[in-house]
Amino acid sequence: MAEVWFEARQVEAWLSGRPVIHQLNLTLALGQSTTVLGPNGAGKSTLVKLIERSLHPIVQADAHLKLFGSETVNLWQLRSRLGVVTTELETRFPPGVEARDVVLSGLFGSMRLGRDQTPTPDQRRHGDALLHQLGLETIAEQRFGQLSDGQRRRLMIARALVHSPEVLVLDEPSRALDLKAAHQLLQTLRQLCRNGTTVVQVTHRIDTIVPEMQRVLFLDGGTVVGDGSPAQMLTAERLSALFDTDLTVVEANGYRQVLPAFRPASG
Repeated sequence: MAEVWFEARQVEAWLSGRPVIHQLNLTLALGQSTTVLGPNGAGKSTLVKLIERSLHPIVQADAHLKLFGSETVNLWQLRSRLGVVTTELETRFPPGVEARDVVLSGLFGSMRLGRDQTPTPDQRRHGDALLHQLGLETIAEQRFGQLSDGQRRRLMIARALVHSPEVLVLDEPSRALDLKAAHQLLQTLRQLCRNGTTVVQVTHRIDTIVPEMQRVLFLDGGTVVGDGSPAQMLTAERLSALFDTDLTVVEANGYRQVLPAFRPASG
């Protein structure tokens, strides 16, 4: 059986004085790329915070949350197995940092390379290889503030991959991207899945679920309300219920798009 890297049992979490995750029961396994889908306010970003340990669950006798089999996690050790990309992290980067140094800063968990943070020649070669892999080699010496939204997002993915983690978690990765940038991002996600990285995408957009995804979870009201394969979950009936609006699903080339359900004019 594949190793379970995330396990939540009866987990509850609060933000800003209110509960946002309720009785969460969920296991995620290595080798199973998964999309967590839900409307705004469903608790998706809170789930990412629980995964990256920037938020801790309420302590309860019958509840636990484990990462790679342990309830206690060393964050430095966790970076070698888990990469996380969030828009919040992206907005924290100083605009003057070179793109190459953004990637290498992931080695030290910093926003730039400090005086005592000197990557080895092998680490620099690995960083350049990631830039090439994600089609960013031509912007390696450009400043972060000069890059497009799509370039920044892929650069954040390269930074998250600098430790060669087994799992990559992305929170709304297509947010604010134009059509070309979004398509480049989807190709990157497909390549990562094919190369053996376990990708977890958290999103409200059905059209960004790549064909390589093996599992789709519905999250609403801070808890899992649906779980299955893309074929089982991404149907008009189930998506209409999740988003509380009548939808039609259109499929092409392994992707799905949703449109408003056709309602003939009355009278």
